[in-house]
Order: sequence, then C-alpha cells, then structure tokens
Amino acid sequence: MLDIACCDIITLGMNTTIIPEGSTTRRAFLGRAAILAAGAFLPGSVPGAEVGRTRSGKPNSVIDGVRIGCITYSYRGEVSTAEDTLQALIKDGLSEVELMGGPIQAFAGIQGGGRRRRGAPAEAPAKPSDAQREAQLAKCRELRKLYNDAGVNIHIHKMDFGQSDEEIEFNFQVAKALGCMGITTERSEAMAKKLAPFADKHKIWIGFHNHTNNTPLLDKLDPILELGEYIGFNLDVGHYFAGTKGKSPLPVLEKYHDRIISLHLKDRTADGANLPWGQGQTPIKEILQLMRKEKWTFPADIEVEYRIPEGSNAVAEVAKCLQYCREALA
Repeated sequence: MLDIACCDIITLGMNTTIIPEGSTTRRAFLGRAAILAAGAFLPGSVPGAEVGRTRSGKPNSVIDGVRIGCITYSYRGEVSTAEDTLQALIKDGLSEVELMGGPIQAFAGIQGGGRRRRGAPAEAPAKPSDAQREAQLAKCRELRKLYNDAGVNIHIHKMDFGQSDEEIEFNFQVAKALGCMGITTERSEAMAKKLAPFADKHKIWIGFHNHTNNTPLLDKLDPILELGEYIGFNLDVGHYFAGTKGKSPLPVLEKYHDRIISLHLKDRTADGANLPWGQGQTPIKEILQLMRKEKWTFPADIEVEYRIPEGSNAVAEVAKCLQYCREALA
C-alpha cells in the first residue's frame, strides 16, 4: 500500500476535504477526487437524486415492490472504503446493496481488506485469536448499523471464503453480523458441496454467480441445487443473455424464482458486447416487470460493467441505471 506522505487537500468551490497522512491509498484518493470533482457527494448533483427518498431523506430504491440495489463492484477504481461506498449509495438513491469484501475487510480489520506496499514481501497469514475474531464481528455489526441508520440494507456480501473450515464458518458469522440473507460467490460444484452444510446450519443462502459459460440449466433441474437447501443462484442476466447467444433469461426466472437470491442486471448483446443500459439487447425492462407481476422479492442489483463514458463516473452511471429501472416500472 502506498502511504500518502502528507495531508492531501481537495478544494472544490466551497467544499474542502482533508485526507490525513497514511489514511488512504493514492488510488483511493484519486478516485475520491474524481467523484468529488463530478459533484457526486454534493446534494442534488446526480440527476434524479431527489427521486425515491423517504420523508426523512433516506434513500428508497424499492420501486412498486421491486427491490433495486447495486453490487458495489460497480464503483471499482473510484470508491473503496465502506464510508465512501455508503455515500455513493446514498447519492445514487439506493437502499439495497450487495457489498464487496474489500470495504468490509478494511472497515473490520479482517485480513485481505487492503493492499500491501508495492515490493514488500508477502507475510504468512497469522491465525486470528478468538478475541480478534469477536472484535472483527463487532466492527461488522457497527458497519451494519452505519448503513442501516443511513437507510441502506446490506442484503448480501461477497467476501472470499478462504480455505479452512474456520474461515468458512467466520464468513457466515460476518453475514449474520451484517444482517445479510446470503453470500455470493462464483459458481462451482465443489464449493457448493463444501459450503452446503454451513449454509444449512446458519440458514444463510449461497448465491452462485454465473458467467457466460456456466449458466443455469433449463432442460432439467440444475444439479447444483440438489446439494443443499440453501444453495441458490445469483443470476447474472446479462451474462446469461450473452452466453446463450441471445436467449431470454425470463424462463430461468420462472423456473428457479424460489432459488434465486438476487440478480445482477447489465445490458449485453447476443455477441457479447457490454453496453450502457438501453443500447444492448438484454430484456431488463421485461425482467423487472415480471418481478413486479409475480411479486418476487429477491433484489435486482445494478452492475455497471460497461466502459464509463468520458466525462462521467461510476456514481453517475449507477444513477442512470436506477433511473432506467424507474422508467421500466413506471
């Protein structure tokens, strides 16, 4: 990790932010500066920011019964800390989130949450003591309160499980401390077999995320679901559309809706292009309208994976995607 040698000061009009020595990485600082420069943290600066607020001013992205959230991977390279991630979510008007492991681990002091100094040798991981683990879980509960008090629900987290049973057990404890109903990870039959007993024990779902080459089966019951009662899908509808050369994800939702813990929404084409929403071919509007019609309550999380247009930033692009959802459900 590259320590900042002295205090960094950002001044934009009447707004000044001071970054104390050693408090962040240069990349995080530059990302924050870019967002501030675009006005992402200034009230009313994101188009539509005033839409979808409670009377107390907290965000509300449940649209006509459909829970719209965001996976914080969408902010990659621009927002890194748990606090700044929360501010981005509030600015975008999002009350639901799938929180990536980096902000959680950095906030709670869990190994792996930061980057080591370039060129520094890797250190052998030390097994945390019971007292250290409890302190980390206490910080996770503090993080949950921070988000909940601001009106944001952490419905899922995505933190690596590690290799040992102790690490896996701790990951489920983190989920409980954060108030999550599930944990997402990449699809793997071996991991499903390994995680199923823990998921059943804690009654916390595992949502396996598909890419273009490992989409859920339609011609028969997907065998991964037979491995545990709390094994389900984190269905990436854009990857499904691209991976099947343009087949609609709607039949997958209809078949597996009781085993889908969340969606990742993105707009792709049948030949694999990843585009700003409305420029691709993925039937995002139809998906959201079907969710409303069937009263399905799993969250649909925005994932900005297309190239950020010049002059924009990730916070602004997430806001555009949320507006697209509002218009689809109008």
